[in-house]
Amino acid sequence: MAKKGLDKNAVIASAAALANEKGLDNVTLKDLADSLEIRSPSLYNHISGLNELKREIMLYGWKQAEESILRAAEGINGYEAIRAMCRAFYRYSSENKGVFSAMLWYNKYADEGSMEATSGLFSRLYKIMEDMGISREMTEHLIRTLRGFLEGFALLVNNGAFGHPADIDESFEVSLDVLIEGIKAAARKE
Repeated sequence: MAKKGLDKNAVIASAAALANEKGLDNVTLKDLADSLEIRSPSLYNHISGLNELKREIMLYGWKQAEESILRAAEGINGYEAIRAMCRAFYRYSSENKGVFSAMLWYNKYADEGSMEATSGLFSRLYKIMEDMGISREMTEHLIRTLRGFLEGFALLVNNGAFGHPADIDESFEVSLDVLIEGIKAAARKE
């Protein structure tokens, strides 16, 4: 008998919480079942296995991150919108380390579901850059640059890889300033 009120969304939310608590690689179906107070075989009513679970955590993370990022950019445009979006991504990824680890596998699971999970985010970025007169082709390069910076910085922070005592949040802001100036320079070259 299925546990009352338990659905796939609840399973994924619980798995995401476990990933944040223990690390994505340490999430097992047994631990997940225990946290839900069900038997492991009952999970198969909602997911097909660990690989699907990781994919679902990835989608969960991108949907949540997208919501947070879009909310941060409401009512602002241009470079200030890009800054707000970057800060929101950084905040989400550092507050949700296990989920963020799953989010890095976005292209591994590239399909309609993953594209849908980020469609609002990418639409907003394309619109911001279009409004600033940046071509679609250049925007694609700049989005890749933003993603590389944000995911790379967050990955280093989440793994404690910055050993220097300088304030990490200050370093993020300096890096963001440099990145914005680089976007401006790229836009002028078009």
